[in-house]
Amino acid sequence: RHTGGIFTQYPKMAPAAKKMQKKSMESINSKIQLVMRSGKAILGTKVTKRAMLEGKAKMILLSNNAPPLSKSEIEYYALLSKCQVHHYFGNNNDLGTACGKYFKVSAMAIIDPGDSDILEGN
Repeated sequence: RHTGGIFTQYPKMAPAAKKMQKKSMESINSKIQLVMRSGKAILGTKVTKRAMLEGKAKMILLSNNAPPLSKSEIEYYALLSKCQVHHYFGNNNDLGTACGKYFKVSAMAIIDPGDSDILEGN
């Protein structure tokens, strides 16, 4: 009898927690869409790092499956440039869809939030 390894079953999330998580994800998605319409944001790890080094970025969004090296570099640059980092719950495909794009986005920097209140508590 095998009781461990890769076949271990994890307990499922409680329905209330799942509902709250979905609601918060919808909330952040609507805020991202508003930023893309009324503000200024840049997509991609390379230009996100550049924006932080230049001091233009106000907030960074990272997908949950961003490459670990890029993720740690971006977090370090964010620490130096004193900008917020939000770890987006979905993967890079979900983040790209939330931005209204048809490609995957691992990292995005918000330069100007526009009409969105994404910078005030996420």
